[in-house]
Amino acid sequence: MRALTTILLLIISNTFMTFAWYGHLKFKEYKWFQNTGLIGFILLSWFIALFEYIFQVPANRTGFKENGGPFSLLQLKVIQEIITLTVFVVFSSVFFKNETFKMNHLIGFIF
Repeated sequence: MRALTTILLLIISNTFMTFAWYGHLKFKEYKWFQNTGLIGFILLSWFIALFEYIFQVPANRTGFKENGGPFSLLQLKVIQEIITLTVFVVFSSVFFKNETFKMNHLIGFIF
C-alpha cells in the first residue's frame, strides 16, 4: 500500500511540476495572461510548484525505506524520473500539438 501511495503522490507531484516548468509556455494563448511579463510567469510557476512539493515531500517520506517505506533512495529517484518522463510526454502531446514523440526521443530517454 505504501508503494502505491508513493507512486500516486509522485504522479500528482510531477504533474504540478510539469505545469510549473512548461505550462506557462501555453498561457500566453489565453487573454488573461497576454500582458503578463516574465516576473508574473515566474511567480505563477512558483505558486504551482508549491503544490508539487506538497505532494513530493510526503511521497518520498512515505516511500523511503528508513521511514518504513518499500524503496531505497536510488529506487525513489529512478521511479521519480520515469514518472517525470511519462508525465512530460503525455503533457506535451496533449497541450503542444505541434510536438511529436519520436523514436529518437524514446532512445534518449533510455540513455
